[in-house]
Amino acid sequence: MVACTSAPRYRNPESPPSSTTTAANLASAPPSSNPREITTRGAYQVGRASYYAHKFHGRQTANGEIFDMYAMTAAHRELPLGSVIRVTHLGNGKAVRVRVNDRGPFVTGRILDLSLGAAQRLDMVSEGVARIKIEIVELAD
Repeated sequence: MVACTSAPRYRNPESPPSSTTTAANLASAPPSSNPREITTRGAYQVGRASYYAHKFHGRQTANGEIFDMYAMTAAHRELPLGSVIRVTHLGNGKAVRVRVNDRGPFVTGRILDLSLGAAQRLDMVSEGVARIKIEIVELAD
C-alpha cells in the first residue's frame, strides 16, 4: 500500500537553526550593507513579498482591526494572527519588524504582503516586489 505523506512546508520555528547562528543572534545583528553578505540562515521562510495600500486602507483585516497602510503590519497565509516577524529585504539588507494582522497574499509566488509603511522602510516601493527573509520574533498563540 502506498501512502501520501506531508512534509512540513517550513522549518519548525521552535527547532534550533542548523548552524551555530541563532535566530536571536540574527535579530540583534545589524543588517549588512553588502547584499552579498546577507544570509538566509535562521529564516522561517524566504520568498517574494509585495505590499498593499490605498485600495485596502480603512477596510477590516482578518483579525478585525482596520487596515492602516502606514502601520507596520503584514498579511501572511499561515502564521498566527498577532505574530511579530522580522522581514529582511535580501536585495539591500534593510529589515523591519511587523505584526501579522491579515491573511494573504493571494498572488501565486508571493509569501507576504506588507503594509505601505513597512514597504517604505524596506525601500521596496519602487520595485513593487522584493525577495525577503522572514524570521519569527514572537509567535502568537
